[in-house]
Order: sequence, then C-alpha cells, then structure tokens
Amino acid sequence: MTGGSLGLRLSGSFGSLQQQAQNGGLQPQNAYITRRSSKTSLNGSREKERFFSSTLRYLCRRKVGMLILASFAVLGFMTGFFTVNKEDDFDGYGFPFDTRYITKSYVTPWLLPGNEVIHNNSKINKVLVCDYRTGWTTLFNASAVGDSSTSATVLTNPCKGFAFPPPPPGDTRRIGPRPCPVCYIPVEQAIARMPRFPSPSPIVHHLTYFSEENPSKTEANGGSDFGGYPSLKRRNDSFNIKESMTVHCGFVKGCRAGYQTGFDIDMADLEVLEQFHEVIVASAIFGNYDVIQQPKNIGETARSKVPFFMFIDEETERYMRNSSLLGSDKQVGLWRIIVVRNVPYTDPRRNGKVPKLLLHRLFPNTRFSIWIDGKLQLVVDPYQILERFLWRHNATFAISRHYRRFDVFEEAEANKAGAKYDNASIDYQIEFYKKEGLTPYTTAKLPITSDVPEGCVIIREHIPITNLFSCLWFNEVDRFTSRDQLSFSTVRDKVVAQVNWSINMFLDCERRNFVIQAYHRDLLEQRAQMARTRPPPALVRARTLPKKGPVRRGRDKRSGPRKRRRVTPKNRENYFI
Repeated sequence: MTGGSLGLRLSGSFGSLQQQAQNGGLQPQNAYITRRSSKTSLNGSREKERFFSSTLRYLCRRKVGMLILASFAVLGFMTGFFTVNKEDDFDGYGFPFDTRYITKSYVTPWLLPGNEVIHNNSKINKVLVCDYRTGWTTLFNASAVGDSSTSATVLTNPCKGFAFPPPPPGDTRRIGPRPCPVCYIPVEQAIARMPRFPSPSPIVHHLTYFSEENPSKTEANGGSDFGGYPSLKRRNDSFNIKESMTVHCGFVKGCRAGYQTGFDIDMADLEVLEQFHEVIVASAIFGNYDVIQQPKNIGETARSKVPFFMFIDEETERYMRNSSLLGSDKQVGLWRIIVVRNVPYTDPRRNGKVPKLLLHRLFPNTRFSIWIDGKLQLVVDPYQILERFLWRHNATFAISRHYRRFDVFEEAEANKAGAKYDNASIDYQIEFYKKEGLTPYTTAKLPITSDVPEGCVIIREHIPITNLFSCLWFNEVDRFTSRDQLSFSTVRDKVVAQVNWSINMFLDCERRNFVIQAYHRDLLEQRAQMARTRPPPALVRARTLPKKGPVRRGRDKRSGPRKRRRVTPKNRENYFI
C-alpha cells in the first residue's frame, strides 16, 4: 500500500497496519488565501454594497452566476467527502484509504488448505486436511463486508468518557452476583468497526488435524474414540508452538467434521455450517437439559446477516417435536436447529463441550463467533458484543473470569463440594497439573487477573492461534474431567509462555450485562411440580366477637369505690411476678 494512512490501529492481536507514509504520502491540505490587489479593495460599507449589487447584475446579464454556484457546490462536496473519509474513525483505530475501498480479493497463505504427511508412526493411518472449497476468498470483497464500509458518516466514540461506576449498594433481598453497566457503541458504528482483514496469528500460521481410521487406546488414562486417544508424548508435543502444526482436535475418524466422525450432522445442515459467515452465534442443549431461550434486542442487520445455531441431540429433538416447538423448517424463533446424531459421549454435558470448544471445526469458513450456554438468553446485539470485548481491545479471544474464585485449587474444591464430577477424577487432574508446575494464583501472575473462567460465554476470532488454543483446551477436557474451568489456565499458560498472545478476561458482571441466566430444565420442572401440588391456603373463618355492652364513662363507669389488693407476706411473691 502506498497511500497515506488515515489512522493507526493499535498494536496487539490486530497488528499494526502501515503507518503514515513518510515519503510520497498524502500531505495535509493547507488553506490558501489569495491576496487582493489594492484596486479591488473597498473601503466603507456603502461602496461594498454598490460593488456587490453591480457585480451580481453583471453576472446575471452574462448568465455565468449559475456556473459559479455549481462550481462552489462541487468544491464543497469534494472537500466534505475527503474530510469525512479522513475522520471516519475512532481514536487509535484506522485503516489505510486503499483498504476501505477494496476491489480485489486477497488470501493470506495460512488460510489456504494443505496436506501434511506424518512419518514413522504406524498407528496413524493418514493425516488429511479437508480440500473442500473455503469461503475465505470472498472475505475481502468489498461487497461482502457490508454497506457500512462505504458510508460517509462521521463516527464518534460515545464510550470515550465512560468510567466504570462503583458497585451498586447492597440489597439483602437480592444476593449473589449482579450485572454492572457496560458502554456499547451504536450497532451501525459497531458494524463499521469490524476489521476488514483477519488478525495476524503469532508464530502458528498453518494448522491441520490428525485423522485416524481406527484410533486405539495406548495408555491407561485419558482420551476417547472421538478425541483419538492422543498419547502423553503427543500431548506434550502439541504445546511446542511452531509455524506449521498438526494436532488432535476431535473428529479424528474423518477430515470433515460432522460427517461420519461421531457427532454426525445431516448433510443439508452441514452444508449450511460450511458456508461463509462473518459472524455466528452458537449454543447447544443436550439431554434435554435446558429450555431454549430466545435472544432479545437484536438489530435488523444481525437478524438478516448473523445466523443463530442451536445444536441439540435426538433426545432434545423428540421433546421439541412432541411439544410442537420444532417443525419441518428447523427454526425455533431466531435459532436454526442442528440435530446431532451418534453423539460421542454418554454424558450430555461432555457432548456440549464439542461445539463449545470446537466451533472452528464445525464452521471452517467463519470469521467471528459468540458461544453461549443453552441456559443463557442473549439480550445485546452480537455486533456490539464483538466490538466491546474483541475489536475495542485488539483481542482475538475473550472470556469472563469467575465472579468469586480465581484459583484453580479453590475451583477444584468447589467442584467436589458441589458434586460436579467424580472427586477422584478431579484430584487426579489437579495432582497431574501440580507435577507440571501448577501453583495457586498470586499477584505475581499480573497482568493475568484470574486462573478460573466463567466459561458459559466465549467470544473469539477464528484464526490459527485461537483455533490451536481451542483444540488444546478440548484435548484436556477429553483426557481429564469435563470441568473445563480446571484445565483452562494450564493450556493458556503453556501457550502464552511461547507466543505473544493474550486472552481478554473481562469481569463476570460485564458478562451478566449481555446474557441473562435461567435455571436448568430439571429445576424449573421441580418448581412447577411443587407449585401444582401445594395445597391451597385454608380459608380463614370470620370469628364472631362477643357482644359487649355500652361502655360507661365518667363516674358511671364503676359502681362503687375501687378496692386495692392487700399485699400480705404470703402473696407478696406472686404479686410482683
């Protein structure tokens, strides 16, 4: 790019684009003022009025007045056009002029599919990368990024002076965590802030996945057919970050995720998932565990351009069809229902980790995704969420921290106390991590603020480094317990120790600002059953008060002199009781 820069993007996961051209760039436009000769200078208001009136009559006679006015209009339009395009940005954000009006497609090398052969391993039959057509070539087409890129409107930053308010006063009637205010920019401005290029992926540029026809278990602990039973050595090797990597990432029985790999999806639905999407929202309900929640406050652009996908198993499908929630159109409100067959695990909660952590495999041609658990209701527009927690911070992965706990050891004890998983399995996982160097969280890890996420919401950009992190996180969930909060910090610390990359761990009260948490279905049904079986309150009969005679007043109230009780030694004690 040779044009001058119209703004600088901050360094970080977005990367710094070209800075302002030092040689041959656009120069600032100066206001040139022409001097008038002494002959045309006028003194006195009367002479000026006679001069302008005579000049106007002359121009009208010569029929050149309209031509001059038209020239001024064109000049004003061109000046406003360049001024708007120069100032159309936030503080600290910007794109070079030639990237805002793209006419050609552009593909970075690490987005292209490729093949990688693994030698000296008889247990791996083949390693493949799906060779189907990707949608990344249309990513940089100006018509694909929306009309906002060419809109000539001056964008301001309404959140520039926003200060995080103090916590609200305590309320004894409402205990537990509460949402806090979050400043979102208008939806139109959020859409305009969407990056036109993918964020650079540090170190790792090409990521492929193992595919084994007949995976076999070689070690006593860990893994599954769906995950491929990666050995401990291969697990450790996967944390050695390189430019080109091949790792286990679920779906090992085929190279096309969802097609005869376990976690199978109908071909018609699979083709929808593999289409190009700039933004998607995804969730899942397995084992009929939750009640589907409809999003609210979604703008018209998101309704038309952002698909909402809900993954369900066959048990949940039967319930929805029997209750007339799901019809032949596979649509329940905004949610497009995706039925998963041949689920890989018997535990519904573990099945839910597949779409939660491996969205990049199910959506290979998607740029940004927002994951919310099935019990959550989205109440803020997806574009505003992405701008607030990714684009504004130059981040590629965002997740909220736990509202109370920030230490993995405390989280493990809380999981055991709440019977979230088998205690022996939790102890085994924690002891394994302790041998690898896991220590309690201290302020020495700053600027990392927590080791425990509240993993019900994940906001990410699909690039190789975030895809790798998601794969490694899933492998830990597949090897150990399904409690992903226990393995998050171990994977994060191993990756960031080698890569200049970080995760935006925002406050949990900010998460509660854009999602509303509901109860699981079993608890809702239990409460409904209690309400139905509760006996009605007993009718209170009106008690008949005894009739009293008229109250006497004055001297008529008593008929005789009032006698005092004489206190004797015998009844003295009873008198004072």
